[in-house]
Amino acid sequence: METKYASTTAVHAKARQEASTIFLAKVFNWMAAGLALTGIVAWFAVASGLTLSIARSPLYIFLILAELGMVFYLAARVEKMKAATATALFIGYAALNGLTLSVIFLRYTGTSIAGTFMITAGMFGAMAVYGMVTKRDLSGLGSFLFMGLIGLILASVVNMFLGSSTLHLAISAVGVLVFVGLTAYDVQRIKEMGEQGIMSQGESTVQKGAILGALALYLDFINLFIMLLSLFGGGRD
Repeated sequence: METKYASTTAVHAKARQEASTIFLAKVFNWMAAGLALTGIVAWFAVASGLTLSIARSPLYIFLILAELGMVFYLAARVEKMKAATATALFIGYAALNGLTLSVIFLRYTGTSIAGTFMITAGMFGAMAVYGMVTKRDLSGLGSFLFMGLIGLILASVVNMFLGSSTLHLAISAVGVLVFVGLTAYDVQRIKEMGEQGIMSQGESTVQKGAILGALALYLDFINLFIMLLSLFGGGRD
């Protein structure tokens, strides 16, 4: 009897693991698609000269505010919207972010941006793997990192008025630690969503869950990239 129970438990555990793997793959695929779209739009903006027009006009601030609005709206209303709407908002945000992110090509060299991107990918990948394999519960760390994120936002707003290069470097250094930690935390959280049975809750729920997970990881990657670029990026003369 005990052998049969152990066998059944093992089967259920394997099924949960397989469901989690499938869900994680779906999330990472959407995240990768978002990053690819951002890169394509940024390249087009630079090549067409659109980046210069954006950087020299109030449109840049408007685009930043529009991005923030899309993220908050998606996160707050995803349960009440259709899966297609959530997907469209994520795609739209990734494209819009490509426009605003393209201004980094005006400040940093292409070589510096490419090198920092590779470093970001390596760090992100390492922490993603850690989040998938660690047995440690990272939920407490997530609360601490969220408070750190709020502190970063407030410090960044203050430094918009102070213009302190020292504070800017400090914000970037702390930001790297925060987003490295958030990467591991978010991956573990997404893995647990898969283990808890989201794959059996219908196609719409799965898609919306995947989009939210992809958005979280996309933001972790982009912000880690920006922080590293601020620290180590080579500026144009």
